[in-house]
Amino acid sequence: MTVRHAPALTRRQTLAGMAAGVSMTALSACTNGLAQAGGLRADPVDGPAVGPADGNALLDEIAYNLLAHEPERATSLGVDIGPYARLRSMLEDQSPDGQRAYAATLRRDLARVRATDTQGFTPETRTSFEVVESAYATALDGFALPYGDVAVGSWRNAPYVVIQNVGSYLDLPRFMDSVHPLQDSADVDAYASRLQAVPAVLDGELIRMEQATAMGVVPPDFLLDKAIAQMDSTLDDARKGTLFIAQMRENLAKSGLPEAPASSLTPLVTGPIAAALERQLAELRRQRARATGEPGMWAQPRGDEWYAWALRASTTTPLTPDEVHERGLEELAALHGRMEPILRSIGYTTRTVGERMQALSDDPRYKFAEGDPGRAEIMAFIEDRIGWITSQMPRAFNTLVDPNLEVRRLPLAEEPGAPGAYGGAGSKDGSIPGRMWINLRTTDLHRKYDLADLTYHETIPGHVWEGEYSNRLPLIRSILAFNAFSEGWALYGEQIADELGAYYDFAVGRLGYLQSLAFRACRMVVDTGLHAKRWSRQRAVDFFVQRNGSKAEEVASEVDRYCSWPGQACGYKLGHSEILRQRARAEAALGDAYDSRAFNDAVVLGGNAPLDVMANNVGRYIEAARS
Repeated sequence: MTVRHAPALTRRQTLAGMAAGVSMTALSACTNGLAQAGGLRADPVDGPAVGPADGNALLDEIAYNLLAHEPERATSLGVDIGPYARLRSMLEDQSPDGQRAYAATLRRDLARVRATDTQGFTPETRTSFEVVESAYATALDGFALPYGDVAVGSWRNAPYVVIQNVGSYLDLPRFMDSVHPLQDSADVDAYASRLQAVPAVLDGELIRMEQATAMGVVPPDFLLDKAIAQMDSTLDDARKGTLFIAQMRENLAKSGLPEAPASSLTPLVTGPIAAALERQLAELRRQRARATGEPGMWAQPRGDEWYAWALRASTTTPLTPDEVHERGLEELAALHGRMEPILRSIGYTTRTVGERMQALSDDPRYKFAEGDPGRAEIMAFIEDRIGWITSQMPRAFNTLVDPNLEVRRLPLAEEPGAPGAYGGAGSKDGSIPGRMWINLRTTDLHRKYDLADLTYHETIPGHVWEGEYSNRLPLIRSILAFNAFSEGWALYGEQIADELGAYYDFAVGRLGYLQSLAFRACRMVVDTGLHAKRWSRQRAVDFFVQRNGSKAEEVASEVDRYCSWPGQACGYKLGHSEILRQRARAEAALGDAYDSRAFNDAVVLGGNAPLDVMANNVGRYIEAARS
């Protein structure tokens, strides 16, 4: 089930020019790479410090050094072309050796960034160097921990290499089905090469799983139960020869290519890939025999240390768990204060805000139909909201981008462990659209008063919209993303929609929007409660339901997600609040000269950045507006 929105204008940025402009040193870094059975081992550039004239060249070298370790990202961005086409045939090396090699590359390039004199650079280029330094330093602190999966310049840091929402058994089918292109014979050959690497990728993860288990790092039993069920489903698809292959046949047919390659690759799926999945599944079952129901990182070896790092990586702040917890409680109380008069105005006058929102959730007027009719209704609702918000963007920004996106249902195997929706930008060249993935395992996950703000969050002016700006920046800035900025901006996108009149004649819709903000404040409380204050899983669920009136069906998966992605949930509201603090700063400094469209441009054109770097960008906007 897919809703597509083609771009209104031809994209100005083309990758042919970009690929031609990168240095020969970067090319050497790629072509010296050595394809191995699990991915790519690269010989990254280790050159001298550079002067101002070479800043952009160094940024490009660093970008391709990173992509040599994560070739899937090169495909997602559409930069596995020209001298870098070889990346399209490779997968990340998930083994311990592969991860150590990745960390070594980051360490070398971080030293080069720190040795560079940036005084002669433009403000934009200085910002890019600040962003790389922050991302790499934080990632290296994560690689120094004895277990877990580090997301370099991304949001999914995880203590468990394979669990209900982490692992190649989930990531690779989605990636190969929806991202890897199949337009010509070269793409087909690259697909085959990647598929041949899958068993080694899975076995690389298996080694890290076994090492963590030996350290006493065992996921909670309820996460393992979900992961085992999901991997059983994936393994069943592999044994039947439909994993990878069924969608490959469809994609080949769409391109008018013969389906014979799919048939020739089927034994690989039913044989070595299925066997590698069986090995991972056996390890999950061994872990399950040792598991307890303790949900938080406090229960794991060096768990407090791991959580402190994950919280810092997620928020790009030095806030402690106690500080985040208290801020969450304060933000929640303030938002419930804004919801109170609206609830009274529609006749909900007694009981707590959470209890009244629960009653509202049971109102049949705001539910979607059950089953496939309701799923179709939800997709039509999202399409309508995207059309409206797209038309409003000239009122909110001076600099506009093309809303190239599509809405897709999550793969069925992923839905049980996934959130209600998520979204992100497409490729730099526009060949892969930005996407909103919607969870439709049951239509009861969504309501007519809360689906609009979810749409604005994931698409426009949220993740897809912001990603279009980042795709105009140097390649490394399209790669590196920061949870607090990404999610803070998406919440700010919800606020922009409200300020543009999204709920002008639908007060219940504004309640849904405010509840979504309150939901993110609850996340700060619950995430820190689970991992630092020894909350039980049930206490975390009850906090959402009782305090915020959240839907129990949605909350159960949410809480499980916080257990496998510690700290990530805290970045949303902290990032949003910091953008609002910077907006208040600009309004106070500029008075009548303040312009909301110029402010929005300053934040989003500065690109995805740590919160302190974003504040520097706002400072430059204020100085320019004053002059």
